[in-house]
Amino acid sequence: MTVTSPESLSRARSHPFSQSAPTGLNCMGWPENLPDTAIPDGVLDTGIRADEAGSEEDLYEDLHSSSHHYSHPGGGGEQLAINELISDGSVVCAEALWDHVTMDDQELGFKAGDVIEVMDATNREWWWGRVADGEGWFPASFVRLRVNQDEPADEEALREGNGRAEDGGAEAQSSKDQMRTNVINEILSTERDYIKHLRDICEGYIRQCRKRADMFSEEQLRTIFGNIEDIYRCQKAFVKALEQRFNRERPHLSELGACFLEHQADFQIYSEYCNNHPNACVELSRLTKLSKYVYFFEACRLLQKMIDISLDGFLLTPVQKICKYPLQLAELLKYTHPQHRDFKDVEAALHAMKNVARLINERKRRLENIDKIAQWQSSIEDWEGEDLLVRSSELIYSGELTRVTQPQAKSQQRMFFLFDHQLIYCKKDLLRRDVLYYKGRVDMDGLEVVDLEDGKDRDLHVSVKNAFRLLCGTMGESHLLCARKPEQKQRWLKAFAREREQVRLDQETGFSITELQRKQAMLNASKQATGKPKALSRPYYLARQKHPALPASLPQQQVLVLAEPKRKPSTFWHSISRLAPFRK
Repeated sequence: MTVTSPESLSRARSHPFSQSAPTGLNCMGWPENLPDTAIPDGVLDTGIRADEAGSEEDLYEDLHSSSHHYSHPGGGGEQLAINELISDGSVVCAEALWDHVTMDDQELGFKAGDVIEVMDATNREWWWGRVADGEGWFPASFVRLRVNQDEPADEEALREGNGRAEDGGAEAQSSKDQMRTNVINEILSTERDYIKHLRDICEGYIRQCRKRADMFSEEQLRTIFGNIEDIYRCQKAFVKALEQRFNRERPHLSELGACFLEHQADFQIYSEYCNNHPNACVELSRLTKLSKYVYFFEACRLLQKMIDISLDGFLLTPVQKICKYPLQLAELLKYTHPQHRDFKDVEAALHAMKNVARLINERKRRLENIDKIAQWQSSIEDWEGEDLLVRSSELIYSGELTRVTQPQAKSQQRMFFLFDHQLIYCKKDLLRRDVLYYKGRVDMDGLEVVDLEDGKDRDLHVSVKNAFRLLCGTMGESHLLCARKPEQKQRWLKAFAREREQVRLDQETGFSITELQRKQAMLNASKQATGKPKALSRPYYLARQKHPALPASLPQQQVLVLAEPKRKPSTFWHSISRLAPFRK
């Protein structure tokens, strides 16, 4: 097999916007031993003007060929140690920090979080590795070496080591302490790198963008960067707390669990960032279609001496970071003895951070659902009142119920859709059963659900079965609803309880849909509905004939079944249907 050399790969990917590994990076993928560099005022202002042809390109070329590059330290002791491990037959694994999209059949593609076995690290910038799908070259700056390369091979022996010599037990405990030290050092190291990453975004991008009011509005910056500045402030306080809890003399005795518990409320701000991230990607995609924005963002990156990744790649890091905390804490707990003072706090912190990640994922799912809710509303005929998304964002339950109305105790078959804060009910079209007509809504806030026993209802004086009543306390209005089966009734009662619990959780966590998100969802729904024929409230052919034209081969009995609504035989309904068979 012919293997392309890493040098040829580097030459092939030397384009300024490629994802090749930049020089001057350690194995973590970040600049090493670099002084903090502030972007001089006016550098970008004088260089980038939309009406000056070629000015963006000129500035970019000046920056890219200037002394802002930095040397690679990878040829030092760290790389030598990696190669010694590989030559000794040890398995060296690295975790992917970024997605690597292959541009050559000799390159190794992977996604962030994948584990790669490093097989050759003699080149500083390109390593040869293996994943399940194959082998190939990959940029060294896109990965970080795993904390504990060698899991204790005698872990099973440790479980049955009660009968072994005391010196063997002490050695095993020392090995576990070293593993815990490695995990703690990893947590602190990645936090320091993450802080630098956030600082680079805030100082390297946001600060410069604010100087260019002719290119960026505040609303645009809020869309692109979200609340990353708030995250930066919170993370600085978190890292400071970790440093204070770090035991430098005996790192394995450090107690980091309490830090996560103390700051778990601060991690909630990631939810807003993660929810906004898709909007940021859309806005960046729109802006980078214009060359002046491409060169502006690249100039910001070069002046701040950041890794050769596009801005959308940098903005993905907080999303990945909040999901990595449970993994780090799980590894820390694995090497924490139950008698360790930090054990209970680490255990509680792991549970808390899992809840934070779960909450963020749930909010992301909820926001993805608002487009579906908007599309559903646009499909309902004769919609009245405010949009569903003004108050609701989640469909809890739906099904068919019989609605008994006053004063004649009239029964109506309706489709009910329970959302948070409101219950929508619709009528099916008699012919096109997939078409629904809006008939009303019930406000669930301040409403009481009463489970009724089978028998005669005291208010309407009718016999009911599988029934429950919705009482509106403020308006004195009530709705009597009946299910077909007892189990259906129970599912509805449980759904009403879930609706109240969902509203309570939303209030506690502060979840809500912004006006911009609501308008965008309704706009998307209206675009999708464009060109689709709306169902008429009364099909045109009904004005000319009693029944629609059907194939003559169908028996007359089947024609009647299709043309008339399915109802129990009744003289009353028979007479009504003869007069107005398609009345809504």
